[in-house]
Amino acid sequence: MASNALAATSTSAFTQPSGPQSSKAPGPVQFTSYSGNDGATSAVVITGAIGDFGHGVRTYANGTIQKQYNQLDFVVTDGSFRISIVGLERQLVSAFNHFPSNTKTCSGIVTATGTSPIVAGSGTGDYKGISGSFNVSITVHEVDSWPKCQTLLAETIVTSGSGKVSFG
Repeated sequence: MASNALAATSTSAFTQPSGPQSSKAPGPVQFTSYSGNDGATSAVVITGAIGDFGHGVRTYANGTIQKQYNQLDFVVTDGSFRISIVGLERQLVSAFNHFPSNTKTCSGIVTATGTSPIVAGSGTGDYKGISGSFNVSITVHEVDSWPKCQTLLAETIVTSGSGKVSFG
């Protein structure tokens, strides 16, 4: 008996895991994206009707990376698609007009929430033909230099959302 258990353990130890599973079935999807700085790129995990991971890239509609963004591209293992974040970016820019919320520590938090539709025709790979929208929240935690609160020292950006997608 012990040799059978050892054989089973040895066999499973060398089995390679399979990659993420994608589905063309419509359904609920959730995502979380995290960045430790003010850069355009973040790590992203998508769960639900889509199970995938990779990175998010904040861009303009033409695909260029610039200071102000209006789309979030999900570039994941089985393809890519984009959501529009133009309204969320406007909220963030407006909220940062009143930053920092704590001038004694030159730190604060800024949050924007809204609906972000999937950009029509943006799907590639397994996500070709994807449509739908997400209820999205972007939260920025930031610490600036003291005492004038002008130079960024550290920041985290967490973007999360949930919605329903379909393929057509």
